Amino acid sequence: MNLKPSRMLTNISNPSKSKIFQALTGRSKAAALPALEPVRKKDLTAFLKAVGIKFKSLELLNLSFMHRSVSNETNNKINNERLEFLGDAILGAVAADLLYEKLKDKDEGALAKIKSVVVSADVLSEVALELRIDALLILGRGEELSGGRSKKAILADALEALIGAIYLDSGYKSAFDFVSRFISAEIERVLENRHFQDYKSLLQEHCQRIYKNYPSYRLVKRTGPEHARVFWVEVSINGEVFGPAIGSNKKNAEREAAKLAYEALA
Repeated sequence: MNLKPSRMLTNISNPSKSKIFQALTGRSKAAALPALEPVRKKDLTAFLKAVGIKFKSLELLNLSFMHRSVSNETNNKINNERLEFLGDAILGAVAADLLYEKLKDKDEGALAKIKSVVVSADVLSEVALELRIDALLILGRGEELSGGRSKKAILADALEALIGAIYLDSGYKSAFDFVSRFISAEIERVLENRHFQDYKSLLQEHCQRIYKNYPSYRLVKRTGPEHARVFWVEVSINGEVFGPAIGSNKKNAEREAAKLAYEALA
C-alpha cells in the first residue's frame, strides 16, 4: 500500500534557514556551526548516497550526529538534543498517520500499542545500526570509551535527530518519506507478530498511561544449583500481583513476569 502524507500535515511549511540555525544554536547562521573537514564531508556524502536522501546543508546533517557528551566536555552548547526533540515529534506524527490510514479497523488503544512498539528505542536503534549511523556519531571521549556507539538510547536519539534535520533541511514530505520507509516495515512485523517485544518497557508505558505509577518487581526465590539457577519473580501493579515467572537470571524472570502482566492487562 503506497501511503502518502495526508491532511494538514502536508501543509507544514519550513521556517527560514537563518531562523533554523538561530533556533538550534542561539547564534546567527554565519556563526552557527563549524566548517566541516574534507574527510567528514566525504563520509557524510557517502552516507547520504547509501541511505538515498539529499541534504542542502551538510552542517545540519552533521549536527544530528553530535551527542551531548561533546558539549559536556568542550563547553560548547551545540549538540543534537534539540533536533532529537523535533524529530521525535515528527516520528510520532508519521507513525500515527500511517497507522490511522492503514489500520482502519483498529481502535485508539490498539493503534497506541502498535505505535509504542514501532517508535521504541529497540526498533529505532536497530534501524540506526542498519543505516550505519553508529559510525558517524560524534561522541565525547568518555562516552566513546564506554561504548556509546552501541548504546540503544544514543543510536535511537541520533535517528530522531536525523529525522528532525531532514524536516528542517527539506520539509515534512521528505521527513515523511524517510520515516515511512522503515516504520511501514515495522508495522508489518508487529501485525505478523515477528517483532521483538520489550515487555518491561511496554508494561511500564501502560502503567504510566493508565495508573500513573510504575510496576514493582520482587524476587520471590532462587532454586537449583549454582550452575543452573532458576529465578522466580512476581510483579505488582496497582495492588494486583502477577506471576511468579521464572528465568535463568533475575532480568529474564522480570521480563517473563512483565509479559504475563502486560498480556493480562493490555
